[in-house]
Amino acid sequence: MTEGKTGKMRVAIGCDHAGLPLKEEILRFLADEGPQAGWEWEDFGVQTTEPVDYPDIGQAVAKAVASGEFDRGILICGTGIGMSIAANKVRGVRAALCHDTYSARMSREHNDANVLTMGSRVIGPGPARDIVRIFLTTAFAGGRHARRVGKLEQGGC
Repeated sequence: MTEGKTGKMRVAIGCDHAGLPLKEEILRFLADEGPQAGWEWEDFGVQTTEPVDYPDIGQAVAKAVASGEFDRGILICGTGIGMSIAANKVRGVRAALCHDTYSARMSREHNDANVLTMGSRVIGPGPARDIVRIFLTTAFAGGRHARRVGKLEQGGC
């Protein structure tokens, strides 16, 4: 587990209007399991279903992760695609769109993903909770994968 200054994993979470119902479910999950797991989180919005532009929230969470203020990020929109694109525009962010637990595990083990994106119109709350749990608890495998992630960080591909 990556640990912030508090000794706990700091998680930034945000959504657009389409992602609000699933974000609220994930916030309940974090409230239930976070204290025992050592997770702290901050909600970057939104709080209503009033339409917003997903890049604004996606980039805010991504910049918070890239700066080191937060260890991981979670972004939710209707499909997860827009948030993934927005977050991956920020240098130092490796956002992974995951709708199953295998992808979540591999995004961490092989790609050292630091932002998870999901689509609220694609998956339900149960699978989303499992995906978040795996994303937050799976360590980066390093080894040959570190070389590959290093190439991503250098812009060498």
